[in-house]
Amino acid sequence: YDLPSPGTVTNWAKIYRRDGEDGLRPKKRGRRPVARENPVLESEVEQLRRENERLRAEVAYLGKLRALGSQQRR
Repeated sequence: YDLPSPGTVTNWAKIYRRDGEDGLRPKKRGRRPVARENPVLESEVEQLRRENERLRAEVAYLGKLRALGSQQRR
């Protein structure tokens, strides 16, 4: 069977006894993917950013309105 070493079958037998067929199935290799931010949390952050932008615009508008009102009183 051209196995790399005689211990390979011994290792397979140990894994099979411990984990069953699932233990002998191929495993994913390589680096794990980078954990991405939770979509629910991401949408909440985006919602808060939009609200923050709207409130800043509102504050700027009210500030200009107040300045205009004080100029007209003079």
